[in-house]
Amino acid sequence: MPTPSGHTIAIKSSRVVGTNVYNTGGEKIGIIEDIVLDKLSPRIMFAVISFGGFLGIGEKYHAVPWALLDFQEDKGGYVVPLTREVLEKAPVYDMEDLIADDGMQARKEAYDYYRVKTDWH
Repeated sequence: MPTPSGHTIAIKSSRVVGTNVYNTGGEKIGIIEDIVLDKLSPRIMFAVISFGGFLGIGEKYHAVPWALLDFQEDKGGYVVPLTREVLEKAPVYDMEDLIADDGMQARKEAYDYYRVKTDWH
């Protein structure tokens, strides 16, 4: 079954991690560093997008709801309806902080900040 953009719904995480992320204006705003999964449900909690820094130094990590990412083949990456400025003002985390409290705090802050309807109860 294809997604709304015509892609299959199944994808390996190894194909996602390291993929570029662009805004709708075509500007590269970061890469997908990781995907945080909810082990007790069939859901992705959020994607971890990094930007800034050089060779991993000064890197900023953002929890972004998976529903905001749309793979676009012509870009070879994901497009999010976010400007760099919106992402820069979003909650920022160290990698370890993203899964503190079982990822609940980062997930809640991300869904609240980006105004995405929650998909959990």
